[in-house]
Amino acid sequence: MPDGAHHEDWHPRHSPWLVAVGVMLATFMQVLDTSIAIIALPHIAGSLSASTDQATWVLTSYLVANAIVLPMTGWLGNHFGRKRVFISCIGMFIFASALCGMAVNLPMLIAARILQGAGGGAMVPIAQAILLESFPVAKRGVAMATFSLAVIVAPIIGPTLGGWITDNYSWRWIFYINLPVGLLAMFLAEWLVEDPPYIKRNLKAAIDFVGFGLLAVWLATLQIVLDKGQEADWLGAVWIRWFIGISVVAMIAFIVWEFTVEHPLVDLRILRSRNFAVGLMLMTVVGVILYGTTAELPLFLQTLMGYPALQSGYTMSPRGMAAFVMTFIVGRLVGRVSQRWLLCFGFSMLSLSAFLLSDINLQVSMASVIWPTVLNGVAISFIFVPLTTATMSQLSQRQIGSATGLYNLMLNIGGSIGIAFVTTLVARGAQAHQALMVGHLTPTDPAFTRQLHAAQAMLARHSDPVTATHQAYALIYNMLNQQAHLWAFVDTFRIFGLMVLCCLPLIFLFKRIKRAPVRAVEVH
Repeated sequence: MPDGAHHEDWHPRHSPWLVAVGVMLATFMQVLDTSIAIIALPHIAGSLSASTDQATWVLTSYLVANAIVLPMTGWLGNHFGRKRVFISCIGMFIFASALCGMAVNLPMLIAARILQGAGGGAMVPIAQAILLESFPVAKRGVAMATFSLAVIVAPIIGPTLGGWITDNYSWRWIFYINLPVGLLAMFLAEWLVEDPPYIKRNLKAAIDFVGFGLLAVWLATLQIVLDKGQEADWLGAVWIRWFIGISVVAMIAFIVWEFTVEHPLVDLRILRSRNFAVGLMLMTVVGVILYGTTAELPLFLQTLMGYPALQSGYTMSPRGMAAFVMTFIVGRLVGRVSQRWLLCFGFSMLSLSAFLLSDINLQVSMASVIWPTVLNGVAISFIFVPLTTATMSQLSQRQIGSATGLYNLMLNIGGSIGIAFVTTLVARGAQAHQALMVGHLTPTDPAFTRQLHAAQAMLARHSDPVTATHQAYALIYNMLNQQAHLWAFVDTFRIFGLMVLCCLPLIFLFKRIKRAPVRAVEVH
């Protein structure tokens, strides 16, 4: 089937909207679990007698397993049947969630998280493929709007929900809540989901063990480098340099192998579609910004503003609500307004929100933070729906399974890069600004001497002059440290804003998407 051809020769027996409800429940559960455990890490570490650094493997292990399975989704669906894989993944996810809740030590929890990540990895791209195939072409914008509700909103409310559950119950319940939700999702999937005829006929592909090995090495080493790089001083650590080298070699070998083998694990030939290749690049940047700001803003609110974890989560909630509302509107606009202009508006709003957040200071009010986050939610909605539709527009239905796996993989890799980017820029930026600002803390600087004498006079009322002098120097250094970190956050938000603006020319590399004729197909 040539690129760009769309054949409406198959439709599900049930209403596409019922199918959407069934697959979205599983998708929301899986995406939520990628972020809900972040807030609970200190509690998990204390409960299982582990350090906070050791507890971060709870996140890393999940992301590594998730990343390895994501690009395999197309092959798994074609070989075993998409419905069977989807239901099996939900079952594996439920079982692993129960094991996570029952974990008696950190190794058991990490092993359960690896199993959970493997089960959840294929869930999102299969759900996306099912939705794209269940709705007619003219309704795919609405389908992607529905899908984006889980992908956009779940990571935003995850830390807030995780904090509330951990504070009021136990960290174990952030895993136990998956059991009833997962069982309901399994029931709905068994009832509503069905394999298209071309999936049922494509069962002869051999297992690509070489491709799987190269993929696992590439993504596992990459994810570990991104998660542990700042902690290990990046290229200053020998093992980081080795892991980067291994990851690059494995990636190149994987790409070469997949283009030459007869039955590839991941069909990379779909990258020949210009729309898909451009969409992958843009989705990676969206992942960087979405997860980067989700990590940076709570970090700023908690470390510099003194917000409790739960309150900082509440500050992010309006972004989720804005995304939830706007996604329905954007779903209606797709097909009526040029997707290029929708994307331009979305990326412009995303850049504006980043620049507004770069105006933060240590006296900023909560309202001044909420307004840019609302704009961020609006922007993500205007980006995600038309970007997904445009990216998949030139692919045949047979290619959608592999395409959704790669598409979601790049979103996740972008997210990992964004989080690593934030932690590195804030830490290194604070050091750089502190080195520049400390040059002003000299006896010849009038502003410094005035501040020092004022602090000494205030503190001398409660202690002797020598102690007051030491306390005054400590007080001024703390102020310096706060200002240095503030400027690091400001710089990072500005870099995010510039990064988004650089994406605008890429939008016009998309081939024009012809509006599909609305056929007389009944959508129940």
